[in-house]
Amino acid sequence: MVRDPPPAGADVRKGGFGHARMFVGGFLLAAAIITWAIAFMMSPHGSEVAAGTEHVRTTIVIFVRNSAIGTLILSAIAGWLLFPARRPRWPARDYAIIAALGILVATSIYQLIWVRALTAG
Repeated sequence: MVRDPPPAGADVRKGGFGHARMFVGGFLLAAAIITWAIAFMMSPHGSEVAAGTEHVRTTIVIFVRNSAIGTLILSAIAGWLLFPARRPRWPARDYAIIAALGILVATSIYQLIWVRALTAG
């Protein structure tokens, strides 16, 4: 059976703000994961530096610091959007989101502490 489209100007609501909030929250969580992964792959762990590339290390450290701060901000906004007051009945999704946010936040804080120790010493 084919349904007729709603008339022009009709108020069509199937979930509205709740679905939009979950979509934007998921989109921001994906952006936080991408930001975290790029910074994590560029992280200059280790003391060995090739000759003539010392000047690049400070640029990478600044990039890693800014990426860690950006990841924390994106994670906070995504967490706020993905956990509304009314909870769905499927907690497995919530546990997966909590685990992803926990890993992102913990490693971003570690990167901030590590970068601070690297620049201080």
